[in-house]
Amino acid sequence: MEEQQKISRRILLLTTLAMVFSFTVWASLSPLANQFETIYGLTATQTSVLVAIPVLLGSVMRVPLGILTDQHGGRKVFTALLIFTIIPLIGIGFADSYYSLLIWAFFLGMSGACFAVSITFVAKWTPTEKQGTALGINGMGNIGTALAGAALPTIAVVYGVQWAFWILVVPIVIMAVMIWCWTPETPKPAEKKTLAGTLSVLKHKDSIIFSLFYFVTFGAFVAFGIYLPTLLMSLHDLSAVDAGARAAGFVILATLVRPFGGYAGDKIGAGKAITVVFIGITLGGLVLTFGLENMALMTAACLLIALMCGIGNGAIFKLVPEKFPKSTGAVTGIVGAAGGLGGFFPPILLGMVQDVTGTYMLGFLLLSILALVCFVINLKQYDNTKYTRLVDVKAGS
Repeated sequence: MEEQQKISRRILLLTTLAMVFSFTVWASLSPLANQFETIYGLTATQTSVLVAIPVLLGSVMRVPLGILTDQHGGRKVFTALLIFTIIPLIGIGFADSYYSLLIWAFFLGMSGACFAVSITFVAKWTPTEKQGTALGINGMGNIGTALAGAALPTIAVVYGVQWAFWILVVPIVIMAVMIWCWTPETPKPAEKKTLAGTLSVLKHKDSIIFSLFYFVTFGAFVAFGIYLPTLLMSLHDLSAVDAGARAAGFVILATLVRPFGGYAGDKIGAGKAITVVFIGITLGGLVLTFGLENMALMTAACLLIALMCGIGNGAIFKLVPEKFPKSTGAVTGIVGAAGGLGGFFPPILLGMVQDVTGTYMLGFLLLSILALVCFVINLKQYDNTKYTRLVDVKAGS
């Protein structure tokens, strides 16, 4: 038992560190968007597409990589993913046009799929009664988004934009070696599922509801993390370094409170925590809708949303391995993909809304409405009871 705990702690530590640097890669374009906008003369919509495009592949690929982690183990899949990440990191430094930049940005998005691999890897080696806390800690790998915002603009100013990407190759290589050499492989499942059997978890309404909830909480986290620098530079004429640092503050707060959301799910039930989360996001979105031009109001609303997103992300991912213990990777991939896609669309929408209407108001009003819908669903379904484990989906069911 003691040896099992040591293995569990080592896996948690290494996968969390690996996710920090993977998320730094995933968010690397956002804090540099102002430089690219100047270099290529981009519109608000083009800039939005550029910073959002990595989110697309990173979201979609969470599903197959989660399934692969269920079937082949986290050690192999995580190492392979980290090695693949090196290719677009090197390539993007040689991009010489907006369209070549988009191509490399798309493949850079693979790094965001690390979430499904890491969560599944940790869940497989953690006792059920401790999974909420452990997965909340593992989710702190999201702080890589803050690292990108805080460090990359300075690196770009001092050494050039291409080195902001090339320098990230070093920690990615180090983490690939450490994951491969110092973590055990997850035992293969006794029952091998078909693809249809694996995806049959979609028949259960809980997997759909969890996906919707995570679409809002993690989607808002990603969207704010990657678009807040652009928003601050556009609305309040901040420098890239200043805007990146403020966006990093948002990410750090949301990340640090994530374990609290998982802990709350362990102790009082995730439903009650999620109720508070969606009330907070609804209010924060309304304040942003009408207070964007006021820096103090905007700051307060962003911090409230960061707090609520972090708690919500932790609470929601307490539920996945608890309800789907034999299909954790598949459901993690599906829910994680929904969250990633929740971060893909808002930056593009905000850019389009700004180009058409001259203001971002409508985008934040839509966030409030969606959060309110989730609040009502959660209140009816889960608020008064703790979640109980679902009889897991069997292959072919």
